[in-house]
Amino acid sequence: MPWIVVDVESDGPCPAIYSMISFGAIVVEPSLSRHFKGTTAPVSTKWNTDALSVCGISREAHEAYPNPEDTMRGFKAWLESISDGSSLTFVSDNPAFDWQFINYYFHRFLGTNPFGFSARRIGDLYSGWKGDARKANEWKSRRRTKHTHDPLDDAKGNAEALLTMWSEGLALPFGSRS
Repeated sequence: MPWIVVDVESDGPCPAIYSMISFGAIVVEPSLSRHFKGTTAPVSTKWNTDALSVCGISREAHEAYPNPEDTMRGFKAWLESISDGSSLTFVSDNPAFDWQFINYYFHRFLGTNPFGFSARRIGDLYSGWKGDARKANEWKSRRRTKHTHDPLDDAKGNAEALLTMWSEGLALPFGSRS
C-alpha cells in the first residue's frame, strides 16, 4: 500500500473556478527516489495574482504549461507503475486543499481518481501519535528540505518529516525500520 505525499500549487483557492499550476508527488520510502512533478495550463480564465506570485510565475508562464489532460495521464501512468496492485494512499500537509485539486483534475480529464475518496493529513497523524490535537503543526520541524512552494520540494520535505516520525516510533503501514 504505497503512501504518496502530494503537494499542489494553484492560482486560486478552489478547482474549476481557479486552476492548478503544478503538483509534486513522492513515494514515502527511505530513498525518496520515486517522484513525479506535473505542471498544467489553466482551466479557467480567473486567477489570483498573489497565488501566482507565491509560486514565482506569471500568468503568461502558466498559460504555456502543458495540457492538463496530458499531465494527468502521465501522473496516472506513474501511479500505476508504483502501485504494486494495492490501493494508493494520498498523504498531504493539507488534503482539504491538495486532494480537491488532484481529485477534480483526475475526474475532469480521466473520469476517475486512482487515490479513491480519502486522504491522510500529516498533522492529524502527528497529533494522534502525540495524543494532543494542539500539536498539529509540530511535525513540520522534522522537514529537512526547505518549504519553497516548489511542489516537489514541499512534498519531499513532508515525506522526510513522515519518515522521521516513523523512525521515532510512529507506526506506518510500510517497511521495516531496520
